[in-house]
Amino acid sequence: MISYKKISATAIIVSAVALSGCGLFPTSGNPELDPPEDVSYLEEGSVEEAAQNDGENVTSSVTEDEEYTTMTELYLIDANGYVVAQNLPLPVTNSVAKQALEYLVANGPVNEILPNGFRAVLPADTMVDVDIQDGLAVVDFSKEFENYNAQDEKAILQSITWTMTQFEGVESVEIRVNGHSLTEMPVNGTPISKEGLSRKDGINLTLSDVVDIQGSKAVTVYYLAQSGEEVYYVPVTKRVSNSTDTISLVVNELIKGPDASSGLVTGLMPDVELLDSPTVKDGVATLNFNEFIFGSFEQKMISEHVLNSLVLSITEGSAVEKVAITVNGEAEVLNESGESISEPVSRPEDINAISF
Repeated sequence: MISYKKISATAIIVSAVALSGCGLFPTSGNPELDPPEDVSYLEEGSVEEAAQNDGENVTSSVTEDEEYTTMTELYLIDANGYVVAQNLPLPVTNSVAKQALEYLVANGPVNEILPNGFRAVLPADTMVDVDIQDGLAVVDFSKEFENYNAQDEKAILQSITWTMTQFEGVESVEIRVNGHSLTEMPVNGTPISKEGLSRKDGINLTLSDVVDIQGSKAVTVYYLAQSGEEVYYVPVTKRVSNSTDTISLVVNELIKGPDASSGLVTGLMPDVELLDSPTVKDGVATLNFNEFIFGSFEQKMISEHVLNSLVLSITEGSAVEKVAITVNGEAEVLNESGESISEPVSRPEDINAISF
């Protein structure tokens, strides 16, 4: 088995001290949706994959040592039962969507690259076929799909949905078994909408104190978890009172933090506040914080974990593409590497990326 390479030596501190960064987001493009690919040698031992999707060319580079791999999001189950994206290097293929699902099958090829503390979500020996038309991914499983434990049922639905919708052009998912469309899951009867599954259904849903469903909305925020020495980001969907704008709701949930028994933490200190209502223009959300956003840093630095959690949470399922941060109205802010983040920050494309 390939050993799991450590990315970070950061330990999560459950107190209000800001967590330090560990570079979990290397730059790499998302795989395109089942594109035809050409692989050709470039200078200095690199490989270029030219992929075409909907008439647009997409290129990415990998070294020869990576043996023609492409980073792909696999939504796996961690030791606490959360469905979490792990970006893993999979072999280059013409059918990336189908391959991603095949790597969710227990005792399959994913076994060679499973991160510590994570497990596959689909029953062993499950076969899969995928057909994608007009934004709908029809996923057809063999009968072995039904051989799962009841407690994993919702995690399986979320894993399939979020793994498939990472691909450009896929908005919803229909699940079939041996060609027959499912209206409910076969073991515990979780209903499946006729409109298909989408990210709007949420992930790692938590119970809420909100009573007025009509006066509330669902938001997905990214908290932090840890496996051994590895820190990673966990999306959690919560229903919150619809008392203000969505961005403020998301930020307030990050400041509030997860439930004490969840095994998750937030990187934001409890004294962090938004000094003004967030503004959005041309896809850029601007947030003005007080100085507590700096956490324990004496200089004007923001933890990588804090920055990543904010950007991931604010851009999840919204029209916001970038986040600009000011502190007390000033844009001269640094990340913990000492680099200026006065320019808006884009959403990381590879969440919890793993290399070997």
